[in-house]
Amino acid sequence: MYRKPDYTTARNSKKFSWSASGSYLSCLALSGVPLRDFFLKPDACIEAYRVGREKQRQLFDPQDVSLPSPATPPVSYGHANGLGARLFFPEGGEVAVEHCFAHSLEEAMEALARPVDFASAGMAPFYLDFREQMMRAFPGESVGFSFGAEGPCTTAYELRGDAFFVDVMEEPARTKEFLSRINDSILAFEQFRLGVSGGKVFNESGASLCDDIAAMIPPRLWNEFVLPFWSDLFCRRTTGDVHAHVEDLKPAHLPFLEQIGLSYYDPSISHHLNPRIIADKCRVPFGWRLGGIHLPVLDAQDVEDFVFQSAADGASRVFTILEANSCSGENIPKIDAFIRAAKEVKRLLDEGCPRRALADHVSERGRHKFWDNWCS
Repeated sequence: MYRKPDYTTARNSKKFSWSASGSYLSCLALSGVPLRDFFLKPDACIEAYRVGREKQRQLFDPQDVSLPSPATPPVSYGHANGLGARLFFPEGGEVAVEHCFAHSLEEAMEALARPVDFASAGMAPFYLDFREQMMRAFPGESVGFSFGAEGPCTTAYELRGDAFFVDVMEEPARTKEFLSRINDSILAFEQFRLGVSGGKVFNESGASLCDDIAAMIPPRLWNEFVLPFWSDLFCRRTTGDVHAHVEDLKPAHLPFLEQIGLSYYDPSISHHLNPRIIADKCRVPFGWRLGGIHLPVLDAQDVEDFVFQSAADGASRVFTILEANSCSGENIPKIDAFIRAAKEVKRLLDEGCPRRALADHVSERGRHKFWDNWCS
């Protein structure tokens, strides 16, 4: 069994942290490499990291904004692709996946029952060779293999599309068997994926999952179709702490995060939530992200207020990941403001400042802006 925190002390005992990090998106923006080429041409991916990281170094102190480590292009549908789902690489858009079993739950079940050599399935050989070329280009650096897998509900959606939600309502017993088989397949895929860089499926220190589609399962059905399958994965992967990334949960979902025993929750960009709502609905330590989507509607003072108010309202961590617009001239001062405020929040908390007192550092405008009208 994995470790569940003592929620009477979990949030208060977790020290505040912050991060600002570069990403493949910032490398693309700074290098000018086309998105489709980045995903399909090793030379283009190598160029993006070489040029993008050097330009990021010129814009931001690497001590404040970490440089992205080179990695194969992020394809979160690697597992589904190994099960037969085709990948699509549109011009100027992110990778898309075919719902290859949208017409038949039974065919999906049969596919999951068959053993799969994930190292030779789908585009895995292409991206394994892609990684070899990147390793030669970046000697002495650890090159990631970002051909990934999602959580059980998201994988079910990747395979079945919208039919998955019909399955939940019309064939609940069969759908639970479907999700159970998905978990078995996820673990088999992860054994392959992690083995590429010498890792193992079971990690004593902790485990995490990404399962955004779980947010589309009504809260009244989480005890049947979400929690048992998260718990199963966690129990088979660790005896340590467990984390989850799920975007766009509703407030009614949040108590389940405590029920499952998360040590950390990453809501990323979640339009129905804000730090005050999360802290009110569950006691799980959580992070709060300044996203590229926020930058056009915030100025530097707003960003500082965002950081202080997030921490005052309970966020254990604030973070930002550089995106395409983060490195534009008008937004660079906003990233600087984020760093400046995050450092000050950490200093104050480390010196014993009470959380709620951080709100005194928020401007009058910020007190009205955060979080009124923040949620959709």
